[in-house]
Amino acid sequence: MRRVGDRERRSRLALRHGLAPGARFADPVTAAAAMTALHATEAASVHLALWARVEGVRVADVDRALNQDRSLVKQLAMRRTLWAVPRDLHAAVLGSAAARVAQAERRRLVKDVQAEGLAEDGERWLEGVRELTLAQLADGVPRSVPRLRAAVPELSEKITRGAGRWRTSIYVATPVTTVLGAQGEIVRGPNEGGWWQPRPTWVAADSWLGPREEPWPEEAGYLELVRRWLWTFGPGTEDDLVWWLGSTRTAVRRALTTLGAVQVELDGGAVGWLRPDDAEPVGEVEPWAALLPTLDPTTMGWKGRDFHLAAEHRPRIFDSVGNAGTSAWWDGRIVGCWVQDEEGTVRVVLHEDVGRAGTARLDELAAGLTGWLDGTRVGNAYSSRQLKSASLP
Repeated sequence: MRRVGDRERRSRLALRHGLAPGARFADPVTAAAAMTALHATEAASVHLALWARVEGVRVADVDRALNQDRSLVKQLAMRRTLWAVPRDLHAAVLGSAAARVAQAERRRLVKDVQAEGLAEDGERWLEGVRELTLAQLADGVPRSVPRLRAAVPELSEKITRGAGRWRTSIYVATPVTTVLGAQGEIVRGPNEGGWWQPRPTWVAADSWLGPREEPWPEEAGYLELVRRWLWTFGPGTEDDLVWWLGSTRTAVRRALTTLGAVQVELDGGAVGWLRPDDAEPVGEVEPWAALLPTLDPTTMGWKGRDFHLAAEHRPRIFDSVGNAGTSAWWDGRIVGCWVQDEEGTVRVVLHEDVGRAGTARLDELAAGLTGWLDGTRVGNAYSSRQLKSASLP
């Protein structure tokens, strides 16, 4: 098998992810499709991921793709993560990764409902609440969870989740909408607040997207996801794919076999995989810089990240369960993060020396992002760790 070293992997990343000079995409949908899908758990991540990849993109352009054209759909799927999925991939996701999440979330909710004494038959209770919730959303008007709770009293019941100091009581509306969303019966509509604020609304899928596409069979859905992932992130290992999909090794191996994926040797001796139509070597690209948001798909694309992230920097970028904060990249590697001050100015925090050219280019990007945000301060669940990085010498 041929060898694909770390430098070639970084070149592939730069070109496929729209980060290399001259590789940026023309519009949000093209960029999202090139990335397979975009992480959307943090409200601002989709917009910021597209700012990094699409020439001249505006907030309005991203909002249009999400809320007017609806060419990107927010869907809970791989690893129980929220994604902005291109419409042509949605049915494949619904039948595979999303279905797996829906089944797990449904079982958990039924068990919680019975444990809390809300009903002896949790399945029957959930089916009744499902019908009431869908009836409220049948008119096609997006509604927030508080509005749904006001209309459907059953959604204001509470259940307890978590353990120890994480144990908390929550409204059952949250897991109910999670299940219905994972099943593809409802989808997320526009935010009630600004684009950067986590205030989603829910709307019936058929009124938002039109007549529902039949979800693909599970095996076909995973096959399409693996096919696209290999183009975006290949070469990658079986472990990378199993982790990214949140699926089984059996499903991954079946897809790789069906695709006729090609084995390559990675630096360190691991076996990676490429699509058979993508096995030719890729040359080096010019040095490039990028400022990527929390949970960016490039940062989160692989379980094994040694080819682009030094082990000593990992705790400054990733939390203990593998979620990434903001990142600063130079020439294919994560070299730091970025933060905002009280006035909204973006500042790069370097964890290693990148030389004058790298520093100048990252500072230039920080100034550009500051202007693009125009005073908006983007908070996220990982800000405290990024700010701690900023305070390091």
